[in-house]
Amino acid sequence: MTQKRSTLYPSMDEMLEASEFAGRPALDLIGEIQELYLENDKPWVIGFSGGKDSTTTLSLIYVALTKLSKEQRHKHVYVISSDTLVETPLVVDMINSSLAAINKNAIELELPISGHVVYPNWDQTFWVNLLGKGYPAPTQNFRWCTERMKIDPVSEFIKDKIAKYGEVIVVLGARSQESASRAQVIAKHKIDGSSLSRHSSLPGAFTYMPIQDWTFDEVWMYLLGAPAAWGGDHFELFSLYKDSSAGECPLVIDTNTPSCGNSRFGCWTCTVVTKDRAIEGLIESGETWLQKLKDFRNKLFETTDPAKKDQFRNYKRRTGRVQYARGNIENENITEIKTIPGPYLLKFRKEWLKELLMIEKHLNDEGHPIELVRQEELFAIRREWMFDPNEPDWSDELPSIYREVYNKDLNWPDQDGGSFTQEDAELLKTLSNQYKTPTELVMKLLELEISMDGLGRRKGLFNKIESLLKNDWGSLNEILAEKEKAKPTTSITDGTSYDDQLAQLTKELEALQ
Repeated sequence: MTQKRSTLYPSMDEMLEASEFAGRPALDLIGEIQELYLENDKPWVIGFSGGKDSTTTLSLIYVALTKLSKEQRHKHVYVISSDTLVETPLVVDMINSSLAAINKNAIELELPISGHVVYPNWDQTFWVNLLGKGYPAPTQNFRWCTERMKIDPVSEFIKDKIAKYGEVIVVLGARSQESASRAQVIAKHKIDGSSLSRHSSLPGAFTYMPIQDWTFDEVWMYLLGAPAAWGGDHFELFSLYKDSSAGECPLVIDTNTPSCGNSRFGCWTCTVVTKDRAIEGLIESGETWLQKLKDFRNKLFETTDPAKKDQFRNYKRRTGRVQYARGNIENENITEIKTIPGPYLLKFRKEWLKELLMIEKHLNDEGHPIELVRQEELFAIRREWMFDPNEPDWSDELPSIYREVYNKDLNWPDQDGGSFTQEDAELLKTLSNQYKTPTELVMKLLELEISMDGLGRRKGLFNKIESLLKNDWGSLNEILAEKEKAKPTTSITDGTSYDDQLAQLTKELEALQ
């Protein structure tokens, strides 16, 4: 029989009356929050990541509001949580549960507070970028995910409130003790004589960090010292930290905010770290069903190995051109031309999507309700595949992949359907071989013609055709061979006169034109 856990104090009021945090009485901090709230009409936006620091901050604001009279609660407080759609499932469940309790209690207590979840745009989610566009799994040097999936959705929410109210105060659970870099960021934007700081990138936004001087132990003393302000307790949160040996992934509001990594709770797909010790800890504590997610994440991580990049990625960038490593081109002593790999090859993207859907189905069949990839993402991925700049998927394979896994169809949008079929692609391939013309080039030219069909003025058509023709077409060996042909065939010796050198360069220039 599991023993019911109890807090040190039976109520929040008793704990606040008896406690000090960061060298000041807890009730003194509650008073500061109330004074700041009453000071002006700027609405508040609280960043809530579900971790210990943001939960403590949200609790303090919640308690401060309950201790004001109904007449004093004159402006709204928005609680926002950023869901990247690839968050650790257990954390998502806990965040949703907390927001639901806050929204329910706010109505009952007539508090001007509401919880909201913000998401990345459907064309900027992790799976649409990685599986749809072929972006490589994020690394320290190419961390494309943070801005698209975290910063942009939060910034859009804040900008909307700034447009409506003029200015807002963003409340964050940042602590100076968390890291030296965070302490520097906090100090840099501090307003002298005020508890507020200027937001680093959003004009009209100020930040308030009520627990910035708290220690790690003080945060847990607060959370475990009394029942949660909106009901229940924080023992589940404590167990999650204990089982995973992890810290929270902060709500990221700009590029100066330290991002995830070092085993913090965040995206289960994160490949920036070598090992996701958070999810490993959860598996070891009994959440063995997460092993499937861990294995899939590890498969993506393997593709970031420099030695394996050419195996998984196209030799062309999404621009349609081969990009060369600068150092190798300029050094005449190096004969091997190095290329910078582009997006994942379409065949791997198809394999990974099928595997992801199979994991999703198996987990649901085993009693773990989860949606790893949303329908809207599938629609966006399908469109990216069909109009891929290098490998257009005229076979329109995504619906059949979904049908193979789930034995049913989705209501696929008609406008996403391509103008060509797999039979067309096979015919083009045969004709392209016969006439020694790259199949993909003909496919993209036909797509361009269809896209311009019916327009009264086909403005820019020739420029678009020229742009396609300038792309690199054919195999990598063929492209490199063409590049070799374009190199100057003669050399200039030191003994040649100026006029002779000029005449020689002129001939070479004419030959290249």
